Amino acid sequence: MDSSASTVAELVAGRWGDHRPGLWCGERVLTHHEVAAGAAARAALLAEWLPPGAAPHIGVLLDDTPEFPLWLGAAALAGAAVAGVNPTRRGAELARDILHTECRILVTERAHLPLLRDLDLPGVRLLVTDEADCAELLAPYADARPDASRATPRDRLLLYFTSGSTGAPKAALCSQGRLAAAGQALAGQFSLGPDDVHYLCMPMFHGNAVIAGWAPALVTGAGVALRRRFSASRFLPDVRRYGATYFTYVGRAIQYVLATEPGPDDRDNPLRLGFGTEAGAVDAAAFARRFGVRLVEGYGSSEGGAAVQWSPGTPPGAVGRAAPGLVVLAPDTGEECPPARFDAAGRLLNGDEAIGELVNRGPSPFEGYWRNPAAEAERRRGGWYWTGDLFYRDREGYLYFAGRTDDRLRVDGENLAAAMIENILARYEGAAAVAVYAVPDPVTGDQVMATIAGTFDPEGFAAFLRAQPDLGTKMAPRFVRVVERMPVTATNKIQRAALRREGFRCADPVWWRPPGAPLYRPLTREDVEGPLAPTRDPSAGSVGGGAPTTRGEAAQ
Repeated sequence: MDSSASTVAELVAGRWGDHRPGLWCGERVLTHHEVAAGAAARAALLAEWLPPGAAPHIGVLLDDTPEFPLWLGAAALAGAAVAGVNPTRRGAELARDILHTECRILVTERAHLPLLRDLDLPGVRLLVTDEADCAELLAPYADARPDASRATPRDRLLLYFTSGSTGAPKAALCSQGRLAAAGQALAGQFSLGPDDVHYLCMPMFHGNAVIAGWAPALVTGAGVALRRRFSASRFLPDVRRYGATYFTYVGRAIQYVLATEPGPDDRDNPLRLGFGTEAGAVDAAAFARRFGVRLVEGYGSSEGGAAVQWSPGTPPGAVGRAAPGLVVLAPDTGEECPPARFDAAGRLLNGDEAIGELVNRGPSPFEGYWRNPAAEAERRRGGWYWTGDLFYRDREGYLYFAGRTDDRLRVDGENLAAAMIENILARYEGAAAVAVYAVPDPVTGDQVMATIAGTFDPEGFAAFLRAQPDLGTKMAPRFVRVVERMPVTATNKIQRAALRREGFRCADPVWWRPPGAPLYRPLTREDVEGPLAPTRDPSAGSVGGGAPTTRGEAAQ
């Protein structure tokens, strides 16, 4: 492992002369040396194309093809930064992302050219990787060698967009030094080495694949296997084909893999570890049983301002022990929340006071947002880094994830967190995926609504809820929307903002349980226009807070 490198450029250049296979994608195989040489050629082209005095930013609008890591390496060598462009964005939103990050060059492929049609992108030079012109442009630099001598740890390397669930996506900054350090930390934490093969099936425009997958492979000299786009049905065949030993995931990817047809030889695979977020305790256990592979649920804010590492001895459901400086604070007072108290069954007794926002009061690697001072100030309130995520802490200092701060609900005066309810509903046999969110109560506060992808039996669901010992009296969903497939983003995260906006006034079947009723029944137009018609001031909004939950159920 190269723990001495302080820049990504050094890590890229360090693979020069290494003729082991290093990058796989479909039928294409490149050695580590060929990857370094390809990055060097592209870096030389960037030196010619990037205008002096301007922000040296290039946009990369690609699927996970070999070109993506090649241009990442090229940017590191050239002192440029890559803005990963989300191909699920459209029209003015897509143009906004490219222009906001001041991309002088946009690297793309023919498959994505229709997305750019009719977009006004002044000053942006287009480079299409799978057209003959690109090969001709790179030909004069075929003999270039990677030179990392001018790179510094402070050089900006990534501008990666956050989800944008509450507004336009923010472009978080990541320097060469921070990315190299993250790769070294993960390689050490998971004992990754040069004989490992990292399977990257998450999109590389997102931080997960680059920070948790590509960077540690650079540090150790491990191979990287790419899947152009995530495919649950191709997951196990790819793992076997490439000899993958490590992979990363986000969102509902694990659920989709588990939904594929089981086989008698599922445990016959080379994987030893998966690392990511949002699988949840139920699916993580099911994955381990089926494939014989341990999943480590980690926590790290997208912007890098706080991280929690799993370690041996971490209780089930906990993310890890709080590092120095990490505290759980009540957002309204800024006071530290008391430790969680549990009953004999493991139910959290003081969720209303124990759950708060995770805050880093120590040194933070957060490097800011590109041209967004208001969002940056919100993260750095009072000189501390506020993650925007809810947690609670037990008496031994272990942290449990409880959802996003904007996923809080207040029902009949009691504070709840959506992620806590989701973990309970995930046990329902008919649910392939679950999302819980607030809808306005007709009078005041919120009501709990759930969207379930799968099958729904109203009597069976009501019986299931009654059988859950950790389901609080206010936590049962008032409304249940049933969908064939959960709406997700390109990174397999549930589109909660869209679900909240639609509420129970949607095209899908919705079941509801009227106040005092023991069972669910179909929601009708008469219900919506009658007892559910709003009587409260629509400008009042909802109020957030804490939540009851159960130890051992990881809320991801």
